Amino acid sequence: MKSIQPTSQFAGDDGTADPELARLLHAHADSGGSLQDVVRRLATTRVLVPVLAELAVADVVEHEGPSGTQELHVDKEAAAGVVAIEAPDGRRALPVFTSVDAMRAWRADARPVPVEAARAALSAVSEDWSLLVVDPAGPATALVPRPAVWALAQGHEWRPALVPSGPDGTVEVDAEVASAVADAAAPVQHVVRAHAERGRRAEVAVVLALDPGLDRAGLDRVLAQVNARLGASAVISSRVDSLELRVGAAR
Repeated sequence: MKSIQPTSQFAGDDGTADPELARLLHAHADSGGSLQDVVRRLATTRVLVPVLAELAVADVVEHEGPSGTQELHVDKEAAAGVVAIEAPDGRRALPVFTSVDAMRAWRADARPVPVEAARAALSAVSEDWSLLVVDPAGPATALVPRPAVWALAQGHEWRPALVPSGPDGTVEVDAEVASAVADAAAPVQHVVRAHAERGRRAEVAVVLALDPGLDRAGLDRVLAQVNARLGASAVISSRVDSLELRVGAAR
């Protein structure tokens, strides 16, 4: 838990949501509208960060009572700080809100602190929290992935790893990301082919065709080398939120 201070530019903030951001959030939540548009609008708006009271423990003292020695906790004054929540995949996320009403729907005891969304993202990054969750209790919720949080924090445009591939809403791996995956995996010994596609359990799947006949130890070595090269790619680390590996024998 940490503290965050409001900036003076929001001294007259009435606590209502930015109408365009609200529209984009509803479009994303209701009909699969662009998350990239949500993040682009976030970069220009303020959000409300919830601050919660925390009763800190100062000391533990021993007290001799009728039941023997007991420990007593001496409390300090309540402190205030920003907290993370747990995303469905177990990662830590900073909740941010578009309006006071949206925050009250989540926690009535939270105090809203208005800040630029970029500053909220920077706070999350500094705490090693991977994600932002916009309006976790509704009316429309969006999960901002790690690469978008980093882009917001740095003032950069977020370029998603998955891009639309047709009018029916299907997506494919962006060409730059697909090329980075192939460049990282293909040089590893026993990798015959490598390509990227939309993941089933992760954002992007790296699909490997390997030389047949590898034993378990050999397979483990190949996968470790591929993972290391994928992790060293600047394109993949900056644009891909999560990866999964799929392995098959080359034919």
